[in-house]
Formats: sequence, C-alpha cells, structure tokens
Amino acid sequence: MANKGRPGAIRKNKKGPSVGTGGHGRKALEGKGPTPKAEDRVYHKAYRAKQLAERSAAKRQGAQRPAARGRRTTDEVVTGRNSVVEALRAGVPVKALHVAVRIDMDDRVRESLKLAAERGIPVMETHKQELDRMTDDAVHQGLVLQIPPYDYADALELAEETVAKWKKGHIANAPLLVALDGITDPRNLGAIIRSVSAFSGHGVVVPERRAAGMTASAWKTSAGAAVRVPVARAANLNSALKAFKELGIYVLGLDGDGDVALPALELATEPVCLVVGSEGKGLSRLVRENCDQIVSIPIDSAMESLNASMAVGISLYEVSRKRAAQ
Repeated sequence: MANKGRPGAIRKNKKGPSVGTGGHGRKALEGKGPTPKAEDRVYHKAYRAKQLAERSAAKRQGAQRPAARGRRTTDEVVTGRNSVVEALRAGVPVKALHVAVRIDMDDRVRESLKLAAERGIPVMETHKQELDRMTDDAVHQGLVLQIPPYDYADALELAEETVAKWKKGHIANAPLLVALDGITDPRNLGAIIRSVSAFSGHGVVVPERRAAGMTASAWKTSAGAAVRVPVARAANLNSALKAFKELGIYVLGLDGDGDVALPALELATEPVCLVVGSEGKGLSRLVRENCDQIVSIPIDSAMESLNASMAVGISLYEVSRKRAAQ
C-alpha cells in the first residue's frame, strides 16, 4: 500500500513516550521542592537580618566567657583609609591588606598599595560582605589591615636572660626594665616602649589582665621602637616583681610622695626595674609594698602629677645620665 503521508516520511513503530504523556519532562514535573524561607535566601533582607542577629548573639556569648590567659588567638584589624595608611607608614607588623573589590581609588588607597608592595605584604581583593564580617560592620572604607597577634615574652624569662647576658658581658649596661601597673591605654604603652628604646632599656613588663596590650595603636605610638624592645607578660605582676628581686634587680616605684627624689637616686647604676602606675590611681597597694624604694620626680606644686609615659621618660633619662657618669 502506497504511503499517503508526506513524501520521504518514515513511520516509526518504536514504543516509548509520546507527546503529551509527560515522559519527556519527568524531572521538570517533579518540581524544586518547597520555597525556602525568606531568612534562608541569600539575597533577601531577612537573610541579612538573621546573620546580624546571630553575630550579635555570638559576641554576647564571647563577652560572658572569661578572658583567655596568655596570647591572643585572633587577629586584630585596622580599618579605614587614614588609619590603614598611617599604620603602614609606622611599620606596624601586618599579616595582610584587604582591599574591597572595585574600590574607588584615591591617594590613600594608592599609597597603601605602594607601601604594602614595598614591604611584601599580601594584598587580598575582598568583597564588601567579607570586609563587613571581618570588622564587625565597622566603617572600613574598603581598606582593612590584619595585624597578627603579638608574641609576648615571659616576664621572668626576659629578666633571667637579661641578667645572664649582663653578667657574661654581652650587654654593657646593667639590666633596665619598666613594669606597668594599671595602665590600660595602649598609646601610653607605645610611648613608654619608645622611651625604653631611646635610653637603652631592655624590656617592658605588663600584667596579663586589666592592662594595655600590643595593639595597632601601641605599635603606631612606639614609632617602630616595638621592633627593638621586647614586651613581656606577667600572670601576676607582684609575683614577677618578687622574682626580679631574687635575681638581684632593684624594684623602684615611681610616685609623687616617694622615699627619695629622682636626682638623689643612688641605685640607678644597679640592675633596676622601674614600676609606674596610672596617672589617676598611681601604684596599687601590693605593688607599692613590693618596691625596694619609691622614687618621686620633683615638679612644680601647681602640677598634681605627670602622665605615666612622661614620668617614665624623665626617670629613664636620669638613670641613663647617672650610668654614663659612672
């Protein structure tokens, strides 16, 4: 029988799905499941609100936990174009420079990139969402520096090593340390480190708790001196001072109503640890009791007290002058 269809047409008798049976789009017919909740959709504002709520809860939990002893385990960050370029100029140790994707270039961004390249600092192009997460939503202007945790020395080990080097003749001057009692401003710590470096001191000792640490602010204020002067931590400052005395180091507290005036200090040429308290409260009672002498700096009666870093600088100058005249 002649084919009455189109010329050249071939009739297929093969069994299988035909148009309209749904066999051709079985997966499509299965659907994509229920619509996700708004808070689970990345591009929905409810998702962002959920993320912020979880982050706030995590921060509250962290605040309730006791502070960890010893070294910090998280990186510090410096945010904002002015702060970043100033930190890079000051030589603050940097782990990485994060730059926002498609950042608007200006002189501060260009200088930051140039300084990072000169120092071999890794430059990471980072999305704004990640920069927001790193900085806890601080204003970063597209620039963030990661500062590695400071590697603190142990207070007793620093004192022992310094005394040993002096006795062996490896260092010319007698050990000269500065301990901080109740100083919480990192800028004061940075300024004291700078003075210790200027007058040939051998280290700075800070308590583990309720004390200033080596933050980016301390690094900047030290003007690079923190590279040369070690900062050590003491679990208990009073115990550390007692150990220093057993090593032959005289502990001298700086206070306005001292036993001896700074110009009359006779122990300046001996191994010394100067202890300075906060400008408002001064030395704590126990620290004061552990001092061999309390030294005062003569000042005009109209001035109640000196800033801690200024008092340390004046005292270190006098100790250095007496040692040079020996």
